[in-house]
Amino acid sequence: MQSYGAVMFGEASKRLQERAGSRAQYERLAAMGSRTDGLSASEAEFIAERDSFYLGSVTADGWPYIQHRGGPKGFLIALDAKTLAFADFAGNKQYISAGNFETNDRVSLFLMSYPEQARLKVIGHAHVVDAGADAALEARVAVPGYRAKVERVVVIDLVAFDWNCSQHIERRWSAGELATHRTPIV
Repeated sequence: MQSYGAVMFGEASKRLQERAGSRAQYERLAAMGSRTDGLSASEAEFIAERDSFYLGSVTADGWPYIQHRGGPKGFLIALDAKTLAFADFAGNKQYISAGNFETNDRVSLFLMSYPEQARLKVIGHAHVVDAGADAALEARVAVPGYRAKVERVVVIDLVAFDWNCSQHIERRWSAGELATHRTPIV
């Protein structure tokens, strides 16, 4: 697996890092190479705890598209250390992301834990497996008890990932998370 910086830091980014005084630090990290061959148990657990994430894809014309994906906790899973997947449930029938995957399979996922002030960035290549085409895969991404219809499974082959700075992540809790606390959060 490649290092996130090796993929994401283009020449313009490197010039700006040089001006800001951060290039040497990032060059040292890049020189060390990828510190992993894939997701660890820690990343897989973090992913399994999410009930939503942001998915970036690119249109055929080169426009970036960001979509919020939500579902029951654990609907995005690590199939293995280098592959993520999720059931794509019936929705508004726009098919923007699914259409984007057909012309440019590059994607970026942004996974947030606001209570923990943590974010995991993932980049990879996505492809769609239509419902009924792979029963074993569908069984792995099935969400027992969830009533939404699975239209397809999105599989993402990871290229790189990175944990990001928590400095400006404001702590927030969902209504469900607040309900599990015994004392009010102020």
